Amino acid sequence: MERRKLISRIFEPHPASPGVSRYTNAVLRTQDNKEVRFYDDLIKGRQAMVQFMYAECKGACNLTTQRMKRIYGELKNRMGKDLFFYSISIKPEDDTPAALKHYAEMNKVDLPGWVFLTGDPHDIETIRFRLFGMSHPGFDLDDAMHAGMLRVLNDNRNSWGMAQAFASDKHILKRIFWHDPQKSYAERVIENRALQVAIMKDVKKYGYRRDV
Repeated sequence: MERRKLISRIFEPHPASPGVSRYTNAVLRTQDNKEVRFYDDLIKGRQAMVQFMYAECKGACNLTTQRMKRIYGELKNRMGKDLFFYSISIKPEDDTPAALKHYAEMNKVDLPGWVFLTGDPHDIETIRFRLFGMSHPGFDLDDAMHAGMLRVLNDNRNSWGMAQAFASDKHILKRIFWHDPQKSYAERVIENRALQVAIMKDVKKYGYRRDV
């Protein structure tokens, strides 16, 4: 398959994707003051992890950002190619693109494939309810609940899930991998053969398979 076709296929939505009816197509601005539409430019056909934060947060936001930074390091070869991180300001009235740029640079996360976003407060709130709503006013109306969860999705597979921001790195990585693009039969055969070799090495050494 030609490289151009392969790249275009990555960003094709699943036929059953709800598209803008779930994600909205709100106009947002990045930390580089670039105008983007939430679904068309950021979600459509892509795999992503979404975080809510704000630049002046002194608590959970920074901890979550540092956790995502470590996860980014584990997946850096994929970032900006078939995987993206989106950090959306929950206080867009304060967080201008310049403020988000400063936050990203201060935390050394102004990186390829990691986009910080701000926009109209109504649009931001709508996105938050669509992606993180729990149908419980005690949670949904409490802005302090924003930083504890990470939404993981893949519009190409029409799949989405959630990861706890303060769980282990392994926990978060596993939930990202659950939504990875589906592999071909040939790719699965190769992976399974490699896995079987690793299993047999453990069996020979320990007499049982060790979970690594």
